[in-house]
Amino acid sequence: MLENALREIKRGVSEIIDEKRVEKLLVDYFEKGKSYFVKAGFDPTAPDLHLGHTVLLQKMALFQKYGAIVQFIIGDFTGMIGDPTGKSETRKKLDKETVLKNAKSYEEQVFKILDPKKTEILFNSSWIDKLGSSGMLELTTTFNVARMLEREDFEKRYRSNAPISISEFLYPLLQGYDSVAIKSDIEMGGTDQKFNLLMGRHLQRAYRVGKEQAVVMMPLLEGLDGVNKMSKSLGNYIGVTDHPNDMFGKMLSISDELMWRYYELLSSLSIEQIDSLKQKVSDGLLHPKIAKENIALEIVQRYHGSEAAKNAKAEFEKVHSKNQLPSDMQEFEVDGEIWIAQALVDCKLEPSTSQARRDIKQNAISVNQKKINDMQMQLETGEYILQVGKRKFAKIKVK
Repeated sequence: MLENALREIKRGVSEIIDEKRVEKLLVDYFEKGKSYFVKAGFDPTAPDLHLGHTVLLQKMALFQKYGAIVQFIIGDFTGMIGDPTGKSETRKKLDKETVLKNAKSYEEQVFKILDPKKTEILFNSSWIDKLGSSGMLELTTTFNVARMLEREDFEKRYRSNAPISISEFLYPLLQGYDSVAIKSDIEMGGTDQKFNLLMGRHLQRAYRVGKEQAVVMMPLLEGLDGVNKMSKSLGNYIGVTDHPNDMFGKMLSISDELMWRYYELLSSLSIEQIDSLKQKVSDGLLHPKIAKENIALEIVQRYHGSEAAKNAKAEFEKVHSKNQLPSDMQEFEVDGEIWIAQALVDCKLEPSTSQARRDIKQNAISVNQKKINDMQMQLETGEYILQVGKRKFAKIKVK
């Protein structure tokens, strides 16, 4: 049982610091029924989570299966500073109202994955506010500036004379102090968070907590392009709150190679089951498209239910396999003749007229299911079905 638990926990993990401590916690659970605390922090800088965030949540849910109490930290205090990790400039400060609104959205979404009975939702302002000015000054004495500048993103900005605010130096200290306040046994995060995660270990020593947390780092999930990490700013993401049809369609758009990465990091199937699927595809006994549909169904079902997953698959087949129009699409009305590029923007199919022109040039735009190449096309009185690529549709009525 212990061996199997360790194997599942290590699946897809990039690095574990102090693996012996993780093993000891599991042994105590299996032999004595003793629980332990797994911490992960999320700054509520945006209201919605995407599948990249859920890589961490999935692993946290697995730890819950093996005795962990998850300490889900919402960084309502640190979120107002903004995590400097990977940033080339100081982030804009969020106001308290926005942070709390986003935090509420997080709470609603994480319990689609985590077990509420084994999860503590904690706001780090509840202990950071109590630090006060003297406590904050004491915290700053635990780490020196030279060590802070060893951090890669700070070092790059320092060498290029880009500004670094003092508050950004405080961020990793405050994230580390979370581990002191809640006495976590394990902290989880992405590989880009290594500096911050190690800070927790350092501060638990400095404050003589009596334990030193292990660190489990997960890889950053590649987005739909298969190259860059999943990110809303890059537009290569699948949102947890995406419509079931959009979620299913996006999942089907990933490459066959990337599909196995998604299986490894997102699927609830065991390692043996995934290996079996891989072998069947390799032997030609299972078409890659069927394997991809299976992971797509699993993901949609997780966030929207089995009925929505079945309907999303049926809708996808209707539109893409049978070349029929979707059952449900947004409808818009405009007064008077309209330029096609502007119509695409007004129907929220394109972010700008320049992008619309590029897509027309690349043969990615259809009007009434016919490809167009006229960038100056005008839509006169009538009704039109506009389509961008394979998944984006809208109906527009020109009066």
